[in-house]
Amino acid sequence: MTSTKGVARAAAVAAMLLAAGAVQAAITMDTVTVGNPGNAADTAAHSGNSAGQGSVAYTYDIGKYDVTAGQYTAFLTAVAKTDTYGLYNTSMSDNTYGCQIQRSGSSGNYTYSVASDYANRTVNYVSWGDAARFTNWLTNGQPNGSQGLTTTENGSYYLNRATSAGGLLAVTRIADGARTPGKNYYSITSEDEWYKAAYYDPATGTYIDYPTSSNSVPGRDMTDASGNNANYYTSPYAYPIDSGKYTTVVGEFQNSDSPYGTFDQGGNVWEWNEAIIGGSVRGLRGGSFNYDASYLQAADRYYYGPTYEFGPVGFRVSEVPEPATMSLLALGGLGMLIRRRSVRR
Repeated sequence: MTSTKGVARAAAVAAMLLAAGAVQAAITMDTVTVGNPGNAADTAAHSGNSAGQGSVAYTYDIGKYDVTAGQYTAFLTAVAKTDTYGLYNTSMSDNTYGCQIQRSGSSGNYTYSVASDYANRTVNYVSWGDAARFTNWLTNGQPNGSQGLTTTENGSYYLNRATSAGGLLAVTRIADGARTPGKNYYSITSEDEWYKAAYYDPATGTYIDYPTSSNSVPGRDMTDASGNNANYYTSPYAYPIDSGKYTTVVGEFQNSDSPYGTFDQGGNVWEWNEAIIGGSVRGLRGGSFNYDASYLQAADRYYYGPTYEFGPVGFRVSEVPEPATMSLLALGGLGMLIRRRSVRR
């Protein structure tokens, strides 16, 4: 028994149908609410990672899991019959690191499917730009159509057809004042949003070392129900740990969630965030299946150019609820409420 029972039934059914090439169904994003707005930043200074991260002034929702291959396949099916901005990487179908998303046909008529045993594993080989376009698609209500202003190029981010590193580094999240009331805006997590969800313990008002609710190095045991486990590399070559598959099913490790209830923020794949580091690269957090346990710590921060696509890289999303919703959360004392937000076309 694993914690993957928490994955929405609708998302699992949609993934199976996609794998069979049957339909494109609307996907469901499982999220948790991160409350305690205005929390103090982490005061610890780490090598390569200055103090001051983790303070967020607002309540927000964050993906309980990484975006999965099944969810990303639905995205491709909706907007990538002609893949104008390269949302599909052929390495996704690779038999080693790939998430087993297959593309068939020719440009203008591309179709996509995902192997059933990979549908609930994280998507990988995605750039920062791919992740931004996915969140725009969610924000726009999961429309079908070519990659344009009403599907992938505007929404939470105005991408202006950006595909170069320089163009993607110039992209910022749309300001609150420019948002349409009543519309759900999904984004790549900011670094503070990601850091708080992973390492902040609201019960104590302090930060922990690992995003498995522990200050101790996690294990790697998928059958261990006691908690504090993750998917990472140990020497010599003690991976992959799941029957030849390098990624594990999202939420695989029982009782290994963060204090807010997120899974796999440590290990499995590096996760993009919005931070621009050194002026030329975007931030990554959390470590991956081919890096050792030290990269799972709050102390570690990583980065790549925003066009970079690689097997150990994926992402999760965040969403800031409408002001009325945040008021209800505060009144009801629901700062740590775990809830499911359905996204429908």
